[in-house]
Amino acid sequence: MGVPTCASMRVMATLVTFHAHPDDEAIACGGTMARAAAEGHRVVLVVATRGEHGEVEAGFLPPGTSLADHRVVETEAAAKVLGVARVAFLGYEDSGMIGTPENEAPAAFWQADIEAAATRLAAILTEEDADVLTVYDDHGGYGHPDHIQVHRVGIRAADLAGTPRVYESTVDRDYILALRAQAAESGEGFGPDGEGPELDWNELGSPRHMITTTVDVTGYLDQKRDAMAAHASQIGPESFFLNMTPEVFAVTWGTEWFIRRGVPAGTAEDWLFE
Repeated sequence: MGVPTCASMRVMATLVTFHAHPDDEAIACGGTMARAAAEGHRVVLVVATRGEHGEVEAGFLPPGTSLADHRVVETEAAAKVLGVARVAFLGYEDSGMIGTPENEAPAAFWQADIEAAATRLAAILTEEDADVLTVYDDHGGYGHPDHIQVHRVGIRAADLAGTPRVYESTVDRDYILALRAQAAESGEGFGPDGEGPELDWNELGSPRHMITTTVDVTGYLDQKRDAMAAHASQIGPESFFLNMTPEVFAVTWGTEWFIRRGVPAGTAEDWLFE
């Protein structure tokens, strides 16, 4: 009988990563998801909405296909790239941006009862016996209502299910602001200006002192890029994200940041698993 290797002796875990819309998972946590799957962990993707109110170019969708249905297909394709074992949708509608009519729709995720939505997610966490859950930080990274709701619902669901480790996906604001400053000096510019919602870069993500977990995903950037590209209705071939050189893509996307809940200030770790 062969001698067990370190890899075979490692205790595998289940990661549930909770997101607001299709494509959020690739942008925020794609590298972490791919790395976890590659290391043998079970990765489960839960999406609150089907992204009904995303913008799409005229003529992009096949006749008779709704954007929501198309984005479900894109999500499944991206999940396959990242090694995701299961994809689940909570069944809420995309809320649009703050102040839009979609925000007030009764079925919008933003309008969802927190306890009811958390119960839906907690059922998945319990069924999967989840060891780790990722949500977003308390302002959803950049203030999108559905992202804020992911934080609220996710935190409550983890309480209901007893999920032991909860991480808030965020961005190192100091790092991004430094990149923008360097790009401005070189005259190259930085950021998807003109694409998607207007960003207040000074409010994006979280200050560095709040971040507990800095994950190196440089070994999984091809999968992260391919997962982004799978969401072609929102991240097309001309997208800022997909037109970075490999070097710039690595600098921009080679690290994913998290705030681990319930640990002392000053905690510094480099992975979501023991």
